[in-house]
Amino acid sequence: MDYSPDVLNDSERAVMRLRALYKQYGYVPYKMSRFEEYALYAENKAFLASGDIAVFTGPGGKLMALRPDVTLSIVKNAKDDGILQKLYYNEYVYRPGEYEYKEQMQAGLECIGEIDTELVCEVVMLAYRSLRALGVNTRLEVSHMGFLGGLLQSGDITPGRREELLPCISGKNVPELRKLCREYRLGEDFQEKLVSLTSLCGPLDDIIGELRRISVNDETEAVLQQLKEFQFVYNGMEPELELNYDFSIVNDLGYYSGIIFQGYIEGIPKKVLSGGRYDKLLRKFGKNAGAVGFAVNLDMLEKQGAAGKMINIALPKGRLGEKAYAIFEAAGYGCPSVFGDSRRLVFENPDNGVRYFWVKPSDVAIYVERGVADIGVAGKDTLLEQSPDVYELMDLGIGKCRMCVAAAKNFSDGQEKTLRVATKFPAIALAHYGKQGREIDIIKLNGSIELAPLLGLSDVIVDLVETGGTLKENGLEPSETIMEISARLISNKASYKFCHDKIRELCNRITVNHGVQ
Repeated sequence: MDYSPDVLNDSERAVMRLRALYKQYGYVPYKMSRFEEYALYAENKAFLASGDIAVFTGPGGKLMALRPDVTLSIVKNAKDDGILQKLYYNEYVYRPGEYEYKEQMQAGLECIGEIDTELVCEVVMLAYRSLRALGVNTRLEVSHMGFLGGLLQSGDITPGRREELLPCISGKNVPELRKLCREYRLGEDFQEKLVSLTSLCGPLDDIIGELRRISVNDETEAVLQQLKEFQFVYNGMEPELELNYDFSIVNDLGYYSGIIFQGYIEGIPKKVLSGGRYDKLLRKFGKNAGAVGFAVNLDMLEKQGAAGKMINIALPKGRLGEKAYAIFEAAGYGCPSVFGDSRRLVFENPDNGVRYFWVKPSDVAIYVERGVADIGVAGKDTLLEQSPDVYELMDLGIGKCRMCVAAAKNFSDGQEKTLRVATKFPAIALAHYGKQGREIDIIKLNGSIELAPLLGLSDVIVDLVETGGTLKENGLEPSETIMEISARLISNKASYKFCHDKIRELCNRITVNHGVQ
């Protein structure tokens, strides 16, 4: 029966194109149930994109789950007989959105069996071709977990400390990375190597020299040889599609053992493709085979917008935003009209290639994460509270204050009862007291936090403190400093890929003019 392509939606057309591509290279379709036993995911939560799982009780009282991941189901059922399996799929997965669970369409492929360099290159090449089948301007970025693993091994990093360092690396958060290295009393040489790896980005020929310089042991040397072999074989397969390397791309070291990669399409604010080699996952299932694959989030295609020619910058309204704008202006990114009309919220200067807009301080990270803004200025308190998926590029050194616990002067926490904590920052408060193992009752307030202990609503507060004057006037005093706070320059991850040179130039100019990091 004939049909017109016009009757298909974007996801359906994408599925048809990807199916044709994968079949061309000998991959066969794989179909699975949308339900799995909950234990499969509970035992491998670190492998999942999100730890939240939609669970229900099945027939006979067995605990079941709506499938949040395809790879785990394939690996669980894969034969370990030495025969190479080349599989492709398009399936729905069920993952939490901001307010409710979402049904998302994925397409992808998996190779399970004896994996050599040529097969890894084939999978990476197909990942790149998948992107090109879905968008015009695309980027595939490659990393290798072995190099980071070897570097961390040389620093004798404990698993707990490793878990704190990895988010700094994946977020390109050099200021926080340096802070943790100092806290852990790691050597200056090791710290500089870790910072260099976090910032390393570009074609392999451009960065191989720096990789050699920071290589520290047999493991990192072996990775260098693997990367050179991988790039040589890949160039023979796909010389037209150049790979970019970015060693801030990390996945769980307990599952991924080699090449990993992420794919972006210009105009879409988040990665649309992710994959890599995950032999360690098969070991957890008692299987000796190797494995490599990737998944494409087809629902992200609906969020595709037009690429902008200017850098969009979200500034927080108020004094902090004015100070941030002064830094941009001094670095050569001024916009004379920005203070001209108090009712306008958007201002642009085509000559400097920038567009500014004023937003509520707590909304800056949202605009950046969603890709409306390429970069923005947000307080560290906001970033910790919201945990947006952005790069944290610089500490601008403005808006300095402290996140503190404060209470009445005569208050004594005997820890014999649940501590009542009033705050605008429940995530920060929970993390702080969670490290202490303290049982607390969070009371979320939006203003006048100092009133809570005065009127008996709470025992203590967790809030920002600049001078301490307001606390003193209300009979309160800081009892503990949780952390120092300042304003950070953040970037949308996809924007950073496609506007890398512009954003790095902006950061370099700010560094030269203000000496911030």
